[in-house]
Amino acid sequence: MIHVVLYEPEIPANTGNIIRLCANTGAQLHLVKPLGFELDDKKLRRAGLDYHEYANMQIWENIEECLADLATKGVGVDAVYPLTTKGFETPHTSDLNRSVALLMGSETRGLPEHVRMMFPKEHWIRLPMAENSRSLNLSNATAVIVYEAWRQQGFKPL
Repeated sequence: MIHVVLYEPEIPANTGNIIRLCANTGAQLHLVKPLGFELDDKKLRRAGLDYHEYANMQIWENIEECLADLATKGVGVDAVYPLTTKGFETPHTSDLNRSVALLMGSETRGLPEHVRMMFPKEHWIRLPMAENSRSLNLSNATAVIVYEAWRQQGFKPL
């Protein structure tokens, strides 16, 4: 199983796109509050189109509640992969061929240090980019990592 965890997402269109991504790949989506939008936001609905009903989504008050739930599903901290520019691994060098949680930070702040430090540094993932680039769009970055995890898992139905 692939779990996508969005930590304090801010932009409804990105979350809508990720809802669509999760619906089409079978990944489970976890949203960690506070959210930068209301769940009935028109931009969120527009980006997610009619995929909301097909996506498996849960909302959490904080990261600790989310991690506790993931642990009950067999995804401990050793199977959480935070996306950060401070990472040394890439999705292609990480072993994602198991139940994993892919942790994404907010669009403007990324993952705060105290959240990153909850996980082994060897699991911190970065996406290779051209020199002097800051970041990719959150929904694009999420799609890259989800599809690499799914590819490593043989595109098995999730």
